[in-house]
Amino acid sequence: MARFTKRQVLALGGGALAVAAGGGYLALRPEPAPIGFAVSEAELAWARAFLSEHMAIDAHAHPGRTFVRGAEHLSGKVYLAKLLGTFEATTVAQMRKGGLTAAAFAAVSDFQALGFKGEGLEAVRAFEPGEAWESYRRQIANLKALGTSGLVYPVLALEDFAAAHRSGKPGAFLTVEGGDFLEGKADRVAQAHADGVRSITLMHYRTNELGDIITGKPVHGGLTPAGEEVVRAMNQAGVLIDVAHASEATAFAAVAASARPVMASHVHIHGGTADHPRFISRELAQAVAARGGGVLGAWPAGIGITDLAGFVRRTLELVEAVGIDHVCLGTDMDANYKPVFDNYAHLPQFLVGLRQQGLAEDGLAKLIGSNFLRLFGEACTPA
Repeated sequence: MARFTKRQVLALGGGALAVAAGGGYLALRPEPAPIGFAVSEAELAWARAFLSEHMAIDAHAHPGRTFVRGAEHLSGKVYLAKLLGTFEATTVAQMRKGGLTAAAFAAVSDFQALGFKGEGLEAVRAFEPGEAWESYRRQIANLKALGTSGLVYPVLALEDFAAAHRSGKPGAFLTVEGGDFLEGKADRVAQAHADGVRSITLMHYRTNELGDIITGKPVHGGLTPAGEEVVRAMNQAGVLIDVAHASEATAFAAVAASARPVMASHVHIHGGTADHPRFISRELAQAVAARGGGVLGAWPAGIGITDLAGFVRRTLELVEAVGIDHVCLGTDMDANYKPVFDNYAHLPQFLVGLRQQGLAEDGLAKLIGSNFLRLFGEACTPA
């Protein structure tokens, strides 16, 4: 499906704009997010040279919104996400321009059950029997097709990141946001790994068989017995556990149950310039970092910040909380809430901003890529 132009979106009328105001999957901007600081040509040249030498990885993203292709039985205004279509080639071109080595290409397990509530998302209906699994199969097939078509370089193992970097073609590793497709069945983890999935976010916006979500009322009181089995199965298969969107009780229990390091792929911490239900406690952030070298993805959602300069500050707040060895990029690209980093072509500017704030080059290399690569190597090797 072709991507709608701004003029076509406006022609859809007030309903489309209301959905856009809701953020999430339909975040639309009349103009790109502002940078918020001065960047010289010499600084940009330095950043581009740095990115040619150091791999940059995005731990959580939806490049081009592949997850909407072919989606059925959508609820309310979420249907407009399908009308707006997919645009993978555009985002991949921005990856090339910005010097990004690779990104997660994430399916959205609960997409068909979601609806808008105010400025957020929530599950508005139950899945029909087998529906979540069928949605997963469709989305994974569409994501794998991006590799077979030659648009991206498929990443299945650690060495594939370096191969993608050498090739000049952006790498794509497959992830699933929400463990709903597992339906509480731990044996499906091995099938997901065979499909090429290398990370699963246990929860999204629907409380499922594995545990509770951070943006809803507790139902299970934390990680369920089925969730514990899934965590063990992910350790065994070599699938990275992602606790973003999980309630604090669920996330703490998943960290404790895992024999391997985990990540929180796109988060921020409470106690800074803004708070939000999607932020996590400093204690949980530190627990993720302490569990064998876990990482947290710096998340450029427009919550209390309005430009790239705000994201630079927020990233450094996360570094201050858990240390430079435990932060990576987690942009939620093309599905973020009011994103202040909304174009991979601005990756050099982001690096310049961090450097201007005093982050040394060895720290930059860790943050943009090597921390995640270390985690991937430790978590994604089958037992």
